[in-house]
Amino acid sequence: MRIKEIMKETFIVSPKINLKEAAEKMTNNEIGSLVVVEDNKTIGIITEKDIIRNISSLKKKISEIMSEQIVSIDEEENIDNAAELMAKNKIKHLPVTSGEEIVGIITISDLIKHCEDLNEDFFLD
Repeated sequence: MRIKEIMKETFIVSPKINLKEAAEKMTNNEIGSLVVVEDNKTIGIITEKDIIRNISSLKKKISEIMSEQIVSIDEEENIDNAAELMAKNKIKHLPVTSGEEIVGIITISDLIKHCEDLNEDFFLD
């Protein structure tokens, strides 16, 4: 199964918003991460875990705590590759690209919903 078949919409935010605004956007949209973009360039990702770790500093800008090293996967890849990347990098949110553009996101929950489509060899590694 291809990534593009199960990916979801990506929510994009500016690095200038604060943690409280990010938390509200995640809550209102029932999502666990936001992709941070500045000048049409992806510069980071912030997750619910990042916000929880900084709960006492909700006025901080997300640019201060976001992950800047983004692991992503092409929309044409299969979900086995996504599972391997997530396990290898210990991440739960994986931005999906088409060329240089982020076009969606896949989460560990998405993979669990489609675990019957994962290659059996993945579970043996």
